[in-house]
Amino acid sequence: MSEIAPRRATRPPAVGFVSLGCPKALVDSEQILTQLRAEGYQIQGSYRDADLVVVNTCGFIDAAVEESLEAIGEALQENGRVVVTGCLGVRSDRDGANLVRSVHPKVLAVTGPHATEAVLEAVHQHLPRPHDPYADLVPPAGLKLTPRHYAYVKISEGCNQRCSFCIIPSMRGDLVSRPIGEVMREAEALVRRGVRELLIVSQDTGAYGVDVRYKMDFVGGRPVRTRFAELVRELSGLGVWVRLHYVYPYLHVDEVLPLMAQGRLLPYLDVPFQHAHPRVLKRMKRPVAAQANLERIGAWRAICPELTIRSTFIAGFPGETEEEFETLLEFLRQARLDRVGCFAYSPVDGAPANELPGQLPEALREERRARLMQLQEEISRQRLARKCGTVQRVLVDECSAQGATGRSSADAPEIDGLVHVSAHRRLKVGEFFDVLIERSDEHDLYGRLAD
Repeated sequence: MSEIAPRRATRPPAVGFVSLGCPKALVDSEQILTQLRAEGYQIQGSYRDADLVVVNTCGFIDAAVEESLEAIGEALQENGRVVVTGCLGVRSDRDGANLVRSVHPKVLAVTGPHATEAVLEAVHQHLPRPHDPYADLVPPAGLKLTPRHYAYVKISEGCNQRCSFCIIPSMRGDLVSRPIGEVMREAEALVRRGVRELLIVSQDTGAYGVDVRYKMDFVGGRPVRTRFAELVRELSGLGVWVRLHYVYPYLHVDEVLPLMAQGRLLPYLDVPFQHAHPRVLKRMKRPVAAQANLERIGAWRAICPELTIRSTFIAGFPGETEEEFETLLEFLRQARLDRVGCFAYSPVDGAPANELPGQLPEALREERRARLMQLQEEISRQRLARKCGTVQRVLVDECSAQGATGRSSADAPEIDGLVHVSAHRRLKVGEFFDVLIERSDEHDLYGRLAD
């Protein structure tokens, strides 16, 4: 392990940060960084220049656990002073001991997810904060790890669902919704700072406000209920792209479709269906049956024909028969979803699904995942081909001499496709452009600036 040089008195204490996992964890990281900066700490991008490193981990599936443990090990080797936070922090090993400490006993402190105060306490203990920090060191919307033109906004923490394959409630607790006024103040500050796209995230976005019984709060001096539809309506008036993630197909989700049809809200819904066969859904402890989902999809598209639907599925769930898997494939053929991700079922320590009978061999789980994705690639190819010859509004993410890459209303950052735009001097990162689509493949669109 490398030694840390004594901190020079001429500069403020410096903290390095490694953020892993989902957008919800990213928001946790942003909140921690914002508070550290407000207290006068420097934020460093290298191990060598940091006096201490915070690693925000993911612990949802085995691959994420391995990545997080490797990141902690690298931080220890390169820096030596490490505070661990995030979902992995509450995981235990097979003997019941804290997993992080059993693998890396030299970490300074370990906290769980959504634990800003605990992380700050650990940093204060091992790296005393500087005196007399100035509030204007921090922008009003806080520090963000995303590009300047888009940002994630987390509207709640935790989840009331008890899916048998998931341990998020045991790590993050039950649903806790943020007051709608607080969410809107953050969103407005981001827009004032130049953000062009707000990505709304939580564990269960459609359930926003259920835990507080839709309590009244104030937005700009107006009384507004802390409720999903009301929040979306307020966000749709900010004049930027608003994209909804992790939305269960509750009946009240229908209320926001007219906003999409009117162009006030991005016509995009991220709905985690997970499966389509009733028996598998029951074993997963998931709400709503496949036929009802097909009817909802049809109703949504009737209101907003341009709607993009993204979803995720699990292949090879314990006890899944070939017939049940074929039902899932038939659901995809009928639903014609635009964007789909699929995971081969992976046991997660502490999840009830581990005890279900009929655990399938890993090779079969992977084979079914590959079959599903092969079918979805053809569906995606056909869905994207319909856009050839149309003009799409594109938000540019990257530019080079060879051209630009950006995203249409159908594309969330990092998980969906891209729009590749031929080089043009007008192209600029963070700006919107109208692009004439000339060709497509199974994932992306290709075009040039419209005349």
